[in-house]
Amino acid sequence: MEKSHNQLNDFPKEQVRSAIQAGIVQAEEQISNKMNSTHSHKVKNGKRKILYALVSGAAVFGILVGSSYYSPALASSLSQIPIIGSVFGDSNLIGLQQAQKKGLTNKIGETQTINGISVTLDEILYDQNEITIGLKIESEKELEELYFGSGMDFTINNKVPNGSSGGYGEDIQTPTIRTAIQDITVTEDMPSAFDLGLILHGKNGETWYFSTPIKQIKDISKIPIQHSENVDGINLTVTELSLSETGISVSYESSEEGTDFELSRAGDIEFLMVDQDGNEIISHSGGVTGKHVKDSMVFKSNKKFDPIDSKVKELTITPYLALPTDGGGVEFDENGDESKELDFKGGSLQPVEFKSFKVKIPQ
Repeated sequence: MEKSHNQLNDFPKEQVRSAIQAGIVQAEEQISNKMNSTHSHKVKNGKRKILYALVSGAAVFGILVGSSYYSPALASSLSQIPIIGSVFGDSNLIGLQQAQKKGLTNKIGETQTINGISVTLDEILYDQNEITIGLKIESEKELEELYFGSGMDFTINNKVPNGSSGGYGEDIQTPTIRTAIQDITVTEDMPSAFDLGLILHGKNGETWYFSTPIKQIKDISKIPIQHSENVDGINLTVTELSLSETGISVSYESSEEGTDFELSRAGDIEFLMVDQDGNEIISHSGGVTGKHVKDSMVFKSNKKFDPIDSKVKELTITPYLALPTDGGGVEFDENGDESKELDFKGGSLQPVEFKSFKVKIPQ
C-alpha cells in the first residue's frame, strides 16, 4: 500500500499529470459556477460550519451542503508535530498514527514553490470513507494565520463529486513553517483507486496544483445495520458500520420537512459509541452533505471514530443532536455579489432523544 511516485516506473506520470491538471482547471470553473448560483449561503464563523450553495435544476431545486471549513479540531491534532517529521505519524490522531506506522498511506513528497512559498504534499490516506491529506508548508516570509483559507478544492478522476464535505486545520511551527491536515468525506460511491487532483489557493492569488493516483487501504469490514427511527419529525436511518485499521465509520441518512437549512436539525446528528465494557470510542465527527428534495431536506454523512482492538466484541451506539450555538452567513445574488447578511436562527432548536442500538463485531 505504501507507494512513492518514484516507484511507479511504468506509470505515464507527465501525461496523466497534464490531463489531471486540465481536469482540475475545468473542475475549478465548475466549483466557481456552483458557488455563483442564485442564493448562495456561506457560514462566516466557526460554530455552524456548513456551506450552503443553492442550485436550481429543471426537475429538482437542490442545495449542495458541505462543511469544508477551517477546523480548530484538526489544528489541535497538529499541535505536537515537530518541524521535521511525518505529519500523520506525529499528529495526535490514533488512526493516522497507525496508518503511517503500518505503511497504509500513499507517500507523495512532492513540493511546489510559488512566490517563495513551498507547499509539500507529504502523504495521503484513503480509508473506508475518507481521504486525509498531510501538507508541509515553508515560506521565505511570514504568512498570515489563515493565508490558505479553508484548504483545498479537489477532483476525483478530473470531476467534482456530487456530495462531499470535510475540514482543514493548520499548526504554525514557526512564523515561516507550518503543517496542515485536510480530510475529505465523499458520500457517493467511490472507486478503490483513482486520480486525485488538488487545488490550494493563497491569499495573494497563488495557486498550487497537485495530482496523484491513490489507492484505498485493504481489509475493510462492512457491517449492515439499517437502524431506522422517526423522532419529532426527524427521520434517521443508520445504514452501515465499517471497520479498518485506521478507524470506524458510521454511515447514515436523515431527513426532515422544510426548506431552511439554518432551522434544520437532521444535519446535526452525531453518535456516542461505547464498547461492551462502557469504554467510549473517541469520535472525530465528519462533514454532512444535504439537498432539497421536494419539500424536505435530505442529509448524508459518515461519522468517523478511533480504531478498536480485538478485545471489542460489541458496540452500543447512541445518536444525538449536536445543535449549533452560533452561526449566520452571507447571501449572494445571481451575479455572485454579496446581497445581505444572514442572522443565526438556530438558537430556538430543541434537542430530541434517539434510541440506542447495538452492533456485534465479528471476531
